[in-house]
Amino acid sequence: MVDKNSINFVLLTGISGAGKSVALKYLEDIGYACVDNLPVSLLDEFIASAQQSDEPRVAVAIDARSSGNLQLLPEHLSKYRKEGINIKVLFLDADDNTLVQRYSESRRGHPLARRLTLHGQPPSLLACIHKERELLEELRNQEHVIDTSGISPAQLRHWMRDWVGLQRPGIILTIQSFAFKIGSPGDADLVFDVRCLPNPHYEPALKNQTGMDPDVAQWLSKFPEVKEMVDDIEKFVRKWLPRYTMDTRAYFTIAIGCTGGQHRSVYVAEQLAKRLSDTTELLIRHRNRPELS
Repeated sequence: MVDKNSINFVLLTGISGAGKSVALKYLEDIGYACVDNLPVSLLDEFIASAQQSDEPRVAVAIDARSSGNLQLLPEHLSKYRKEGINIKVLFLDADDNTLVQRYSESRRGHPLARRLTLHGQPPSLLACIHKERELLEELRNQEHVIDTSGISPAQLRHWMRDWVGLQRPGIILTIQSFAFKIGSPGDADLVFDVRCLPNPHYEPALKNQTGMDPDVAQWLSKFPEVKEMVDDIEKFVRKWLPRYTMDTRAYFTIAIGCTGGQHRSVYVAEQLAKRLSDTTELLIRHRNRPELS
């Protein structure tokens, strides 16, 4: 029997249509014993059973399809962690437009559609999505969130790999770049706009490169205002991150945006990740440059 304190538990949850099937399949592919659509009332029994099994890695998905009171999940998770159980929770989300498009493409109904009625009529898809957000709001506010709007299944699997590999307890800091022209990510706790910095896009030799390429990095580093921006963001984060995380949250996401998410935001995010690597365990993501993630 595996030592119960060495078992890795993963709970996948979030908004229906945000990618939980992709995430659960990834965990299954890397060796997790997976259970989908577990009723909330059976979670205690499931955890106890897993502790008596020979499976060192176990994953379960609970969402709007699952029976039971979803709003009790934070209470369950708090209890498990006080008992010393190693449980990691991933909350997948997406914006309303993305969710509506995915439901339209799949031609599937929302799990809450048969459980809700509005003025005696079946609810709209958006009404179901908004109700689900309401039910899961507390859980979303305290767990690690990935906004899957605009990212591919391959990119989600890549981010899952990085997240699953985290070992150190405590605050997990995520720094991600993004493109304002596509929209700011919904999983960001802080957003910094670096569109005021010089833009390599207008340099023909740099236009098709990214902020991770040495030529772009060297070009940006010539400008004092670029260094000042990085300095100021670093100073702000170092000062205020402890305050932001005093409310027991275990995850914090900082988003750095420029126009196209290719040059300035990528460079600044990389520089911040290097500087802040001594503060806590850290993830770096480039939201609109999948080839860099």
